[in-house]
Amino acid sequence: MPGPSPLAHEATRARRRNPHQQLLLLHPNPNSRPQAGLDKQNSHLSPRREVAATAMISATATAAFLAAAPASSSSCTTHRRRSRLPAISASLATASSTEEPLLVRAARGEDGLPRPPAWMMRQAGRYMAEYQALAKRHPSFRERSETTDLIVEITLQPWRAFAPDGVILFSDILTPLPAIGVPFDISDSKGPVIQSPVRSEEQVRELTPIDFEKLRFVGESLKILRSEIDGQAALLGFVGAPWTIATYVVEGGMTNTYTNIKSMCHTAPNVLRGLLSHLADAISEYIIYQVNSGAQCIQIFDSWGGQLPPHVWEQWSKPYIKQIVNKIKIECPNVPLVLYINGNGGFLERMTDTGVDVIGLDWTVDMADGRRRLGNKISVQGNVDPAFLFSPLPVLTDEIHRVVKSAGPKGHILNLGHGVLVKTPEEAVAHFFDVTRSLRYDTLFQGCVTEVLEPVA
Repeated sequence: MPGPSPLAHEATRARRRNPHQQLLLLHPNPNSRPQAGLDKQNSHLSPRREVAATAMISATATAAFLAAAPASSSSCTTHRRRSRLPAISASLATASSTEEPLLVRAARGEDGLPRPPAWMMRQAGRYMAEYQALAKRHPSFRERSETTDLIVEITLQPWRAFAPDGVILFSDILTPLPAIGVPFDISDSKGPVIQSPVRSEEQVRELTPIDFEKLRFVGESLKILRSEIDGQAALLGFVGAPWTIATYVVEGGMTNTYTNIKSMCHTAPNVLRGLLSHLADAISEYIIYQVNSGAQCIQIFDSWGGQLPPHVWEQWSKPYIKQIVNKIKIECPNVPLVLYINGNGGFLERMTDTGVDVIGLDWTVDMADGRRRLGNKISVQGNVDPAFLFSPLPVLTDEIHRVVKSAGPKGHILNLGHGVLVKTPEEAVAHFFDVTRSLRYDTLFQGCVTEVLEPVA
């Protein structure tokens, strides 16, 4: 684990900002939209604020802060705490449930929300100039994703710049592997590399229960972030699904063919089942750890589940996702779970009985069709094509409106259908969130009768 970061003071300098002083821009009708090229200095058009420097925190003070950090309101063992979200508008002040962030309420499918919440997958990172400058000073991804001060700073960068409704921890789905006895390196040319791929019963037996002493930087970061965000957005944690994590563990890194792990389904099924079961147990405990450290919503990435035929996914991925969900619903029943599979158009109906609260749609699925297939008793997330962020801003505005209207006025978290792409213009990301804050369900769906949709059998 990397030692203390030289960025420690820099990372804490500006954490006491309030980017949500103008959280909502309410327009009387759906055609009243923010204009392209919003003036970043015009406070009544944009929630983005300049950095307000704060006193530097010493190592001793940081430790004291962590020890005194308030318990998570979504903790598996505590009751929800009332949010200190500022009173922004009369409609929000009189809402039926204001103690929790908009994103959490949308994930649960609550009625009466003013608009969809929004965040972006890969929202913190490589497209931002601020992140690129930090990465030059700290070129190791492992250092950036395993050092508390760097994690906190990188996670807060897009929140300060764009004020999304969800703030997701800067981390990686492979981060917990060393804590179960699977070391890995990251190569600039090959990505993650596991020197000893797990392909035998003996190797599976050598895997250890998850050791949270090796993941303290995750818990510390979440506690700090929860305090910094202070109820103004939802704090999201995330994990990889067992099948997706297993592809790296078995293949030894990235792959385009998945031949080793797919062949194990037939040549060494007991070995693969043992590996997947161990991963499911470890991932379940890791989710609980994140929740008890402050995460209010968890996304499960089955990124490579879409590489399986649907009937094979049913056998080799779905049962282990259900194992995780079942445990979390017992231990942390109030924490919404989101399931995202890249390339999930052929899986939607099969995903509904995993027990998750939200299903993420990638951009290849038409939102209206996805909603019809899933019904409106489960929430959905997505699904603007990330390439739209390279389009003229009015085109992006129209696509956001189309997706939101297709998803309906309940149970929708606006997101991209995949992660933010490299070289995405920051102006487009800002516009995405500005447009979302301008939306109002009562005008978008004025005069409409919401149809009850049952999932397709």
